[in-house]
Amino acid sequence: MAVASDDPLMVVDGSGIVVQWSRQAEALLGRAADEVLGRSITPWLARTAAVADQQAEPGRDEVALYDASGHVVAKDLRVRPLPRQDGSLAWGLFQAPANGAPTPDGGTVVLEALFTRVPVGLYVLDTGLRIAAANTAAQTMRGGTVERILGRRLTDAYEFSPPGEVEAMLRAVLDSGAPSPERVVYVSPTGVSGRPRIMDVSAFRLEDRHGAILGVAAVLVAAGDRERALASLCVWGSVRKRVGQTLDVLATCRDLVEALVPGFADAAVVEVVDAVVRGEEPPLAPLDQGVPLRRVAFRHGDVEQQVQAHPVDDVRALPFPTPYAQTLADLKPRVVPLGPDTPWLAADPLRARAIRASGVRALLVMPLTLYGTVIGLISLYRTEHAGGFDEKDVALAKEVADYTALCINDARHYTHEHSIATTIQRHLLPPWRPSDPTVETASLLVPGNQGAGGWVDIFALPSARTALVVGEVAGQGIHTATTMGQLRTAIHTLAALDVDPDELLARLNDTATRLASERAALPTGDPLRHQPLTASCAYAVYDPIARTCTIARAGHPPPVITHPDGTTEIFDHPSGPSLGSTEGPPFAATTVGVAEGSVLALYTVSLLSSCPSGYPGKVDSLREVLGDRPERPVQEICDDALYRLRGDDRSTDTVLLLARTHAIPADEVATWHLDHHPSAAGTARTRAREQLATWGVDDETAYATEVIVSELVTNAVRYGSPPVRLRIIKHRVLTCEIQDTGALAPRLRHARTVDEGGRGLFICAQLAQTWGVRYTSDGKTVWTEQPLPLQPGR
Repeated sequence: MAVASDDPLMVVDGSGIVVQWSRQAEALLGRAADEVLGRSITPWLARTAAVADQQAEPGRDEVALYDASGHVVAKDLRVRPLPRQDGSLAWGLFQAPANGAPTPDGGTVVLEALFTRVPVGLYVLDTGLRIAAANTAAQTMRGGTVERILGRRLTDAYEFSPPGEVEAMLRAVLDSGAPSPERVVYVSPTGVSGRPRIMDVSAFRLEDRHGAILGVAAVLVAAGDRERALASLCVWGSVRKRVGQTLDVLATCRDLVEALVPGFADAAVVEVVDAVVRGEEPPLAPLDQGVPLRRVAFRHGDVEQQVQAHPVDDVRALPFPTPYAQTLADLKPRVVPLGPDTPWLAADPLRARAIRASGVRALLVMPLTLYGTVIGLISLYRTEHAGGFDEKDVALAKEVADYTALCINDARHYTHEHSIATTIQRHLLPPWRPSDPTVETASLLVPGNQGAGGWVDIFALPSARTALVVGEVAGQGIHTATTMGQLRTAIHTLAALDVDPDELLARLNDTATRLASERAALPTGDPLRHQPLTASCAYAVYDPIARTCTIARAGHPPPVITHPDGTTEIFDHPSGPSLGSTEGPPFAATTVGVAEGSVLALYTVSLLSSCPSGYPGKVDSLREVLGDRPERPVQEICDDALYRLRGDDRSTDTVLLLARTHAIPADEVATWHLDHHPSAAGTARTRAREQLATWGVDDETAYATEVIVSELVTNAVRYGSPPVRLRIIKHRVLTCEIQDTGALAPRLRHARTVDEGGRGLFICAQLAQTWGVRYTSDGKTVWTEQPLPLQPGR
């Protein structure tokens, strides 16, 4: 051992912080002064006698120094108190005399200071890593006496995060003898309420003078300012990670209290101006006392202490005079101590009761403001154990409030736009209409949080047929709703031309493509320009006379047909591309026979959001619902499908259309095959007159029908090709049809005064409500429709 010197190797203050470091200490420990000054001496300090060495001489305490690798570099050091100029006491570490002569007995004093006065948590663990002793600071940190934790592992007395890391560190120190460097962990006392603290944890092995392993010393040091900075960063990071991830005002506020409790406060309440929750503009500051606020979020870190003054979703004005109302009046944050005699609590008895029951002792009230408007209020509470709020807490809460106000405002804008979009969608959709005797229908449309482009349509076609349409435009907002309205209008326009379903979708796709090109031509700064236009549609036509259904699809899921016996069938015919596509196979239509009482289901994929992924698994779930007692009313089946299939995902619209088919009564249809001869017009008039008399049609309508039949048959004989067929249908309206195999279409002309012909179709158009031409694979059909007078009692 080196010769003792009157100069200390090092000097530490009363907190165990190195304030002086000699060149000899640099040589012994291999650390320069700038690496050690201002740091704790504890990681390099160990008692080698009196604490654990039973063979040590009585009254003699010794201190050893370790290097960074854990090897002893100096034994038998002596500790001596050194008075300082400011009146405080420091401690110097000196080398013992070479002959082992005793020096002033400072070792016992400094070791006593380490266990009673130094604000560093020191635990002595035995070889089983169980707590054998703990200093006063360690007991204060945990909030209990040492007797409650003696014999327990350190990881049982504290909850460390990350879990398992500290236990592994202690075991490695015990096995290798190498001291562990400081590592930052979150520490929460087990069984004691309070927020986790950030601490530095280090450890070194304890040995006696003969090298026998006695255990491990674990040191817990509060990180101080670094702890405060890291805690603030942790809170801010949690807020940025959670808050603002959804465009929902309520969800944003719930995420905020989840992020603040228990890391920053023991309890948190968020109240928002009720108009803002509905998407309306926030009021200008200062807020009038009568403006109601909605309590949108509440959280308490202790489940047993979750006492609320008002339930979540409660709407009421803030009482006056209270810090809450005053903060919204002058928009200044307030830190308010709370106690049983706080005077303003009398103005709000319900809050007073909740505050007393929860045991909170400090309140921080922070306004939520943006651009001179008031959005709401954040109320943060801390218990006596957590302490009060200081200026740094207020500054952090202000940053959090400003960020949250921006997120709430974004969500409010979305709510406002979504409300407008759903209103447009509702007005663009058809009103409810009673089911036709030939097709009993029921439908549902559940608006989504991010969609306003779903639609369902049912409308009559000539010849007693019914069109069934389900479609969906991808996207959200006003533009999606207006695009849906444009496509729906285009469908009605095309359907009036009486084109086949596949041709209708082909022309509808042309319309969607043109709308997409108009979007692409918008100015560069318009966000709509970067949103692709994509839509899907299923278009079906039910013919109650032929008892057939013709369906064409554009990127839409296949319909499901439920037969009267309860068996189901997926109508999985070829589908064309989604609307708005410029590439893909052509649209195809498929016609199938439909039995009396069958149920046809058209739907959007979102109906099956909770079903197993992939077809046919999802559709099989729908088939199971539809096949369960198919004789039920279609509206009951429709609702049952929603309850059993729709998941919690409300992002897009959910659409379902059910149609139970019925055949038209045979006595409402009359058909005749006519000779391809000029006399066919007279025969047609006679047959029509007789049939209308049988149906009880009034004379005025019957006379007009005779003229229409005569003119249409004359045109078919003169310009068409045989065979010629006349069919009259008495259903919703009175329909007259003339069918021939000619491809030449009749044309409405306005004949001049001197012309002998050319007035036939013009006369028919004047007498009929509407007329048109329908082309088929074997010719054409010219039809007219006339209104039927209401029958008595109907």
